[in-house]
Amino acid sequence: MLKSKLHNATVTDAEPDYEGSLKIDSQLMESVKIRPYEKILVANLANGNRFETYAIPGEPGSGTISLNGATCFLGSKGDRIIIFTFCTVTEEEASFHRPLILVLDKNNKPTGPLKEI
Repeated sequence: MLKSKLHNATVTDAEPDYEGSLKIDSQLMESVKIRPYEKILVANLANGNRFETYAIPGEPGSGTISLNGATCFLGSKGDRIIIFTFCTVTEEEASFHRPLILVLDKNNKPTGPLKEI
């Protein structure tokens, strides 16, 4: 099931020599309950690429969204992306599970309140 989504995040940096991952402002991670080193799916709205990696926390309040390592070749600074996390729930939990969604502006600041869909 979809657990959370950061929608319309803007890539702020790319570090090809880093070992891997996607660095995300830790406040954004906390707001949608993304844990450090959690597996994430990323969809690039600029080129259609989708890839899996893991999240690492960036400086809180910085708005950082940094493609690291090989992910640098799947996007560029300025690209808009969607970051997804997923979870496994029981049949009973599925009836009341609600994903968390945070829509971001071009500076990676929330455009409104956190949504549960």
